[in-house]
Amino acid sequence: MDEKFTGKVAIIGLGYIGLPTAVALATRGIDVIGVDLNPSIVQAVSRGEVPFAEPDLAVAVSGAVAMGRLVATTEVPEADAYIIAVPTPFTAERTADLSYVESASRQIAPKLRRGAVVVLESTSPPGTTDKVKGWIGEMRPDLKLPHDTEPQPDIHLVHCPERVLPGRIMIEMITNDRIIGGITPRCAQKAAAIYRVFAQGEILLTDAASAEMAKLVENAYRDVNIAFANEISLISEYLHIDVWEVIRLANRHPRVNILSPGPGVGGHCIPVDPWFIVAAAPELSPLLKTAREVNDGRPNHVAEQVIAKAQRFRAPSIACLGLTFKANVDDIRESPAVEVVSLIAKGLPDVEISACDPYVSELPPLLGSYENLRLKNAVQAVDEADIVVLLVEHEPFKAMRHTRLGGKVVYDTRGVWR
Repeated sequence: MDEKFTGKVAIIGLGYIGLPTAVALATRGIDVIGVDLNPSIVQAVSRGEVPFAEPDLAVAVSGAVAMGRLVATTEVPEADAYIIAVPTPFTAERTADLSYVESASRQIAPKLRRGAVVVLESTSPPGTTDKVKGWIGEMRPDLKLPHDTEPQPDIHLVHCPERVLPGRIMIEMITNDRIIGGITPRCAQKAAAIYRVFAQGEILLTDAASAEMAKLVENAYRDVNIAFANEISLISEYLHIDVWEVIRLANRHPRVNILSPGPGVGGHCIPVDPWFIVAAAPELSPLLKTAREVNDGRPNHVAEQVIAKAQRFRAPSIACLGLTFKANVDDIRESPAVEVVSLIAKGLPDVEISACDPYVSELPPLLGSYENLRLKNAVQAVDEADIVVLLVEHEPFKAMRHTRLGGKVVYDTRGVWR
């Protein structure tokens, strides 16, 4: 019979994964303490508000706080389980920066009680969960840590990677299958009880290293497929063929499913995770490295195309539609659209450029220094523009009447205005 979890959970990091996980547990009767170093995030959550846009999250946070099941603080408390959901950015050398994970582990260590479960949700290279065990072990030599020869450890260590899509987090948090990778099988079983509180998908138990690698492989698979589409786009452009028609026809084959090309790959996962695999085995991963290079090169290619089109005009005005990394979210992390706009503004310093995004209220830092760049309403910007560049397929952009685009040079990187 499956174990039932009824204890208190502390979630370290109230970002795009930590906060939805907190409310998924809290709204199902678990007492949750959310921990974040940013006081403004803690204050917002304490008021029942959300610090970022995500469908259905605001109502869930408000309800969990009102019920008294969710509280937020800057201090790590004592709890029965800890879920680490902090960033794992990559360095200039394209390796994982585990400093946030290490810091969270060391903050948790003094608070650990015997029987506690520590879950690492942050996407991490293989071996990171073992590193968490080492950091905790350094600070708590009094605890018996889990390993093959220790049948009854004092604490249980697990990796459970998130597998959700921004814009659908609250749905996929519940419905997606979950991978639970324990340092030992008993660790995995203990953590599975936590996720069974809210997860309706299948709970898949495995070892920690396999769970770490599986998450990276999922995103590397998508990255390779997107790179294939982007390379086909380049070849089709060279041959003066409509790539969208080519992909539409090819995908009618029952065993072919080519993804869509675009201006690049964004977000915190897909552009980053393949590099973690490459760093772990650089001599064995030429395909993943090449795919990353293809996708990383797309913003520069798009910008060059727009700059070339601008040469047809004496004093052109350019409207760039979209700044977020994907449609209908406010997340600009690793956004190729931001990079494209930056490259255009840099390459055309005397040209008036408008950046438009219904989910962005101010220019990102990368764009703030360009004097020829302004954040504008999309309708106004398009009406005034000679060149319109669609970078993100937000619903308001997709719904824009084609008559508004008449007489303009249109560069649709998403294929939605065909």
